[in-house]
Amino acid sequence: MGFIDVSELTYSIGGHTLFHNVSFRVGEGSKVALVGANGTGKTTLLRLIAGDISAETGTISNSGGIGVMRQFIGSTGGLTTVREFLLGLAPDLIRVAGTALAGAERRLAEEPDDEAVAIAYAQAVADWASAGGYEAEVTWNMCCESSIDASFEDIRDRPVSTLSGGEQKRLALEVLLRGREEVLLLDEPDNYLDVAAKRRLEKALRATPKTVLYVSHDRQVLAETANRIVTLEGHGVWVHGGGFADYAAAREARLGRLDELHRRWDEEHDHLKELVRRLRVQATISPAMASRYGAAVTRLRKFEEAGPPAERPRRQDVRIRLRGGRTGVRVLTCHQLAIPDLVQAFDLEVSFGERIALLGNNGTGKSHLLRLFAGEEIAHQGRFVLGARVVPGHFKQTHEHPELRGQTLVESLHDHGLDRAAAMRSLDRYELVSHGDQDFATLSGGQQARFLILLLEIDGATLLLLDEPTDNLDVHSADALERGLDEFEGTVIAVTHDRWFARRFNRFVIVAENGVVTDRPAPAWE
Repeated sequence: MGFIDVSELTYSIGGHTLFHNVSFRVGEGSKVALVGANGTGKTTLLRLIAGDISAETGTISNSGGIGVMRQFIGSTGGLTTVREFLLGLAPDLIRVAGTALAGAERRLAEEPDDEAVAIAYAQAVADWASAGGYEAEVTWNMCCESSIDASFEDIRDRPVSTLSGGEQKRLALEVLLRGREEVLLLDEPDNYLDVAAKRRLEKALRATPKTVLYVSHDRQVLAETANRIVTLEGHGVWVHGGGFADYAAAREARLGRLDELHRRWDEEHDHLKELVRRLRVQATISPAMASRYGAAVTRLRKFEEAGPPAERPRRQDVRIRLRGGRTGVRVLTCHQLAIPDLVQAFDLEVSFGERIALLGNNGTGKSHLLRLFAGEEIAHQGRFVLGARVVPGHFKQTHEHPELRGQTLVESLHDHGLDRAAAMRSLDRYELVSHGDQDFATLSGGQQARFLILLLEIDGATLLLLDEPTDNLDVHSADALERGLDEFEGTVIAVTHDRWFARRFNRFVIVAENGVVTDRPAPAWE
């Protein structure tokens, strides 16, 4: 069975040390979650282990072969076919042979009468067979049929961009779980998955004998699958030997111990410096004190060389202040509202202060409904009415905001009425102050999500329309959003597949596969 050993790994970007002397082991058959704040280097660490990039110092060893699901699989501008997508998940031998075969096929189609091209094609076919390519195609066919209900032969030449994000994730997971590699590196495998698919993922991770190291921000997925948790923080790692259920308490206890150790170290450091200062003065008066002074200097030097305890990670402090405001009692009224080919006609009345989770599988029209309520031009039948003093604020799952791209965060906040000082204070509450002069487009997904929530706060929305707001948020930021919503004076309608997040809601509107809308007091997965 495969394992991963990481020893004293150091990596820097642009002169900034991302992490230093990182060491941990992922044992045979373990399911280990890699967590940490957005931007701490989780994806970078996976890329180092996968061999995509090299560390400055340290070693990485593994056994059993590694299969990798990268964070943005299939994001190649629509040029990659399903076949090329699957080759990207294959072992090196099959990937090289498959790429050569695809090239030989193209040349043969262009020059069918060229004997040299025909010979090269025959050799590529032989190499493909020798590498185990045809056996791989059998596996790919099973994976295509089970994950997206189509044969490999039918979709092999389709652009992978024609598959939804969820279909890409499900297909990649099927391939990696059925593959020969004994170690899997999965970067946010649960993103874009609906609840049913997440449950299948959890079941598959628990059942597989493979060793798995994965990044996830979904607290329910972490609770269901992780038997150890590696946290990137303070330019190093901390390994929690248990699952997610007691992770928060264990981390707080650890931070408390580190605080106490640093307090004691600082006290001893001050004591030794004061001792050296006092003996220096005494040594100038009495030569007999010179030896004691020298001993104290040596003691201080050795103490400082040993250094303080492990670096204290800075506690994240995201403070979301979604104020909202009073509106009419009836916030939203829908009468026989329907979206052709997606959502059947339904009636709905939303009252001030309600927290409504809009649930359903991928592709059932939930995001279309939010966009419609937000004022976008969405083809529909029937009607809906917003109540008095209702100001909708829309959080888009895709973070599609062309008006923000090409502008720094401070410039965008200036457009929303904040001067630079007020903008920086607001960014500080969202842990974005160091990115104030950075283009929105260059932020990480989690940083973009926090900034978009800040804009909702500043614009004074009284009806929050949130489309998968926790998808890219780290665990602390998701907790901060929940606290912010608890204090929000207004109404919330959220599309979510985050079961942990959905616990905070008191009403659940379900959009079924056939477009039927039902109103329930509990989520559909219970």
